[in-house]
Amino acid sequence: MNLYKMIETLKEHPDYPKMGMIASHLGVVRETSLNGDKVIGIEVIFDEDVVNGVIPKIKQMPGIVDVLIETSGGRLDVGDEIMAVVVGGDTREHVFPALIEAVDMIKREGASKKEIQYHRR
Repeated sequence: MNLYKMIETLKEHPDYPKMGMIASHLGVVRETSLNGDKVIGIEVIFDEDVVNGVIPKIKQMPGIVDVLIETSGGRLDVGDEIMAVVVGGDTREHVFPALIEAVDMIKREGASKKEIQYHRR
């Protein structure tokens, strides 16, 4: 995943002059779960049909010009990149909520993950 490249792709969009903001999200594997347990990685599966279906839904939101999404499935270690989302639109009042909605939709409907716990011996 290369956020810089994704942003450059948005800047090549024919409607780039309508964009006043580009916002991005880069999810990475962290070393602790939400409940504080130590993890060494995750196994994640993305439903690409669902992920691809997020794009037209977000593009229908007010002021949004384009949305790009990249995912990494399978076994991922701490520090590995999980998902990148880039949203381009007219103003931050439109772009930030669209970015949050895109990430939430993918996590809620298009991804399943299992943490790989750290076990002491």
